[in-house]
Amino acid sequence: MLCPFCRKDDDKVVDSRSANNGMRIRRRRQCLKCSQRYTTYETWEEIHVSVVKKDGTRVDFDRGKILTGLKAACNKRPISQEVRSEIADRIEDHAKQKPDRVIASSEIGEMIMQELARLDRVAYVRFASVYRNFSDTADFTDTISALKGLWQPSSDPPRS
Repeated sequence: MLCPFCRKDDDKVVDSRSANNGMRIRRRRQCLKCSQRYTTYETWEEIHVSVVKKDGTRVDFDRGKILTGLKAACNKRPISQEVRSEIADRIEDHAKQKPDRVIASSEIGEMIMQELARLDRVAYVRFASVYRNFSDTADFTDTISALKGLWQPSSDPPRS
């Protein structure tokens, strides 16, 4: 680190502490040439993920879109914001683990469907109706019939 006063590259760290809720590290440094003290901050580098949409265009990954879709699907259901946030975290983590950091929007949609299928049948059907663009009641009936095979009557998923 170059000293902002004398421009020499010879310093020592005098104090280190967490800042911004752990998102940054504040370091107090002292130049070994001119003895001046100064502060530096370290932050982690954001991992950039791209989403390939159905039409082939690429957009930046937006966790907020996942949360918006989950909020609509889970409206008036006993599913907390914390649980919805955990789902978004798992999907984001999965996307960041991809070698090329590119994920298809359809993969994101299917992951949300899997999460909701385990969590809440009503939320699953709501999300499916938008995601799969239901055009009539037969689409709802088919989806509900498919759901019946996922759960046994006595084994509803736990609520949060």
